[in-house]
Amino acid sequence: MKIVINGESTEIAEPLPVTDLLSVQNVKMPDMVSVELNGNILSRKEFDTTIINEGDKVEFLYFMGGGTAGRA
Repeated sequence: MKIVINGESTEIAEPLPVTDLLSVQNVKMPDMVSVELNGNILSRKEFDTTIINEGDKVEFLYFMGGGTAGRA
């Protein structure tokens, strides 16, 4: 079945929970990723119960901290 991950068409064998999709896609640092499904950000507690289906659009989002301090 076809889904879109980060803007690219991808085939997966069957509907599966977000947690399994992270594993199947070899997402690095899955504990640090946020997931947007069809335009909605999922809470981490929804990863096990939210099923990815045909035609879904998934974005894996990483939020990075950092930057530089201002100079005096």
